Amino acid sequence: MRFIVIGITDNPKPWFPPEVLEVIKNGKVFSGGKRHHEIVAPLLPADAQWIDITIPLDAVFEQFKIVNCKSVNRKSIIVFASGDPLFFGFANTIKRKLPEAEIVVYPTFNSLQMLAHRLVMPYHDMRIVSLTGRPWHEFDKALIEGAEKIGILTDREHTPSAIAQRMLDYGYTYYNMSVGEHLGNPTLEKVSTLTLEEAAHRDFSIPNCIILARITRINTDLNSKTENKSSVNPCNPCLRKRFGIPDAAFVLLDGREKMITKMPIRLLTLQALELPKKHVFWDIGFCTGSVSIEARLQFPHLTICAFEIRPECEAIIQENARRFGSPGIDVHIGDFLVTDISALPRPDAVFIGGHGGRLKDIMAKVLSVLSPDSIIVFNSVVAPKVTTDSRQLWDEACAELGLQQDPPTRIQLNDNHPITILKCRR
Repeated sequence: MRFIVIGITDNPKPWFPPEVLEVIKNGKVFSGGKRHHEIVAPLLPADAQWIDITIPLDAVFEQFKIVNCKSVNRKSIIVFASGDPLFFGFANTIKRKLPEAEIVVYPTFNSLQMLAHRLVMPYHDMRIVSLTGRPWHEFDKALIEGAEKIGILTDREHTPSAIAQRMLDYGYTYYNMSVGEHLGNPTLEKVSTLTLEEAAHRDFSIPNCIILARITRINTDLNSKTENKSSVNPCNPCLRKRFGIPDAAFVLLDGREKMITKMPIRLLTLQALELPKKHVFWDIGFCTGSVSIEARLQFPHLTICAFEIRPECEAIIQENARRFGSPGIDVHIGDFLVTDISALPRPDAVFIGGHGGRLKDIMAKVLSVLSPDSIIVFNSVVAPKVTTDSRQLWDEACAELGLQQDPPTRIQLNDNHPITILKCRR
């Protein structure tokens, strides 16, 4: 099959070079979105056949195949797409769906280029994120990594106001937002540069795109003592270079200092999990969420699922996640052993922070979905009043499940009970 993909803007009277006009004039089968059809309809031949590009795309490609089979001369299918068809565009979809297809592309400026042009803003250093039909993950990653300039492709769910509100919720307040609406349309085009507070309370017409530009940095010392912990705002890009959030900065479960994995232990635990080369991390028994939050900030490429049986911990992890600028942690409340995990991404790194005496059962359930070359880490506390020997449970579970153990690490902080960091591999 052969496709000619032509990029267009939102201009209702598009201009095309002579070469492209000749392609359109000699075409028979055309395709694109409904908005594209409205724009190019006056240019199409009288006998043109049009195939709407709608969801599901499999049905659209089936029509392409049928048309191709019926065509005597096997002429090209001419597709109109927004902007540069190779920039998160339909030409990429064709390459994925029909890798053997021949593709010719006639691009125009994509929407983020056009917005940068209107702002007279250099964009060679811009971090690009598409939220069109995609989850928040890459956008969250860009924020956590402190990108100076972020270009965002939006959709009806990930609107400028929703994006601004998410940034405000997690403390990323040091950006201005520029929004381009109907770029290329001489009548409807509008470009606005706003604060996040202004953008969060405004409606924007579709289509639109966004450029975020960082304006300042907030200097906050996490080690300074403050009675009002809510004033701590560690989502400063400078602070993210630090490795280790002070324990006193977290909201705790009932204010109990012992119900948190202490920072030195937390960092050793993350090191044991080998997270830089992992993809999906599960934190079972998260309590305050300190391990998940530290992992999110230090390794923002990770997909993180956090599990906890105590319902009151949901509000705690959400408050801590906002406090430390850690969006995107997937929280599950309830007994892990009865939680449906079949639809969750398979982990290749698991930390078991709490087990309620059911360590073997938890490890067996984890093993049922664990990816190859995966790691499980568990911190065993040696305390006089502990009736169940968690180290013994761990050793027995590893033996029964065929897991290979790494040498343990034993550490004691001040006058706290000794902790052994245990690690095994599949």
